[in-house]
Amino acid sequence: MASTFPVVDLGLLQTEKRAETLDKIKDACENWGFFELVNHGISHEVLDTVEKLTKEHYKKCMEQRFKEMVASKGLEAVQTEIDDLDWESTFYVKHLPVSTVYEVPDLEDKYRNVMKDFALKLEKLAEDLLDLLCENLGLEQGYLKKAFYGSKGPTFGTKVSNYPPCPKPELIKGLRAHTDAGGLILLFQDDKVSGLQLLKDGEWIDVPPMKHSIVINLGDQLEVITNGKYKSIEHRVIAQQDGTRMSIASFYNPGSDAVIFPAPELVEKAEEENKLKYPKFVFEDYMKLYAGLKFQAKEPRFEAMKAVETTVNISPIETV
Repeated sequence: MASTFPVVDLGLLQTEKRAETLDKIKDACENWGFFELVNHGISHEVLDTVEKLTKEHYKKCMEQRFKEMVASKGLEAVQTEIDDLDWESTFYVKHLPVSTVYEVPDLEDKYRNVMKDFALKLEKLAEDLLDLLCENLGLEQGYLKKAFYGSKGPTFGTKVSNYPPCPKPELIKGLRAHTDAGGLILLFQDDKVSGLQLLKDGEWIDVPPMKHSIVINLGDQLEVITNGKYKSIEHRVIAQQDGTRMSIASFYNPGSDAVIFPAPELVEKAEEENKLKYPKFVFEDYMKLYAGLKFQAKEPRFEAMKAVETTVNISPIETV
């Protein structure tokens, strides 16, 4: 029988169930690469406002544009599988190191301010989660945050997506299968229209829509830093014939010049054959490679980074 998708109640960290909750997060990181958070500290009111304004913005500014794109490419009438585009309507907001929230066209001021506030709350949640991962991994508190830091701090941005009803979901994916290149991904998704799936033990499993939850998944950089103890997991979005699915994914990633490499403590503990499994690289170089290979397997990306890693110098990560 398939085990159930992990749902973690963060509120339990403040109770006698702390150890049990940390264990649930550990198991999710080791065996799923995904978990869903409730009682995560972001109020229902904030989430409801973000959802309302995102859906209004899509209707007002993006829906017509998407329909025109579909018409111009003749996508309504496709007969064979489309493998070079996704059935999604998106825009992107950067928060760190420098915010672009006031530069994105067509956003109403209220929406800009709400997104800015939401990003600050997500940033704090991401950093709290990284420290929980450190605790589970036996790393010093602050290690992962520091590993992501680079010279200007982490990179943090949000991809706002809508997946409109699709007449041919069997031929066009909402978003093709991929692993995420970055660090920690925090997703606020539609609680009514599903579509997100992850690959576990060779099977595609639905990530259940749940009201007011935040879905967490791990990116390639955490796989490298944990020396493969945690894995980034392939996932995709299946377009639906009914209903538009909202997805607000925020990516807490290393700074562009951060040097990424397996934590020495975890390499020491690894079995002999896993000691030199992952490369050492500058995050920006990995992203340049990923840009052209997003929808392909991650292993050749790691191998390609190994080929150039000799030029990277590392200084130890100070957590104090």
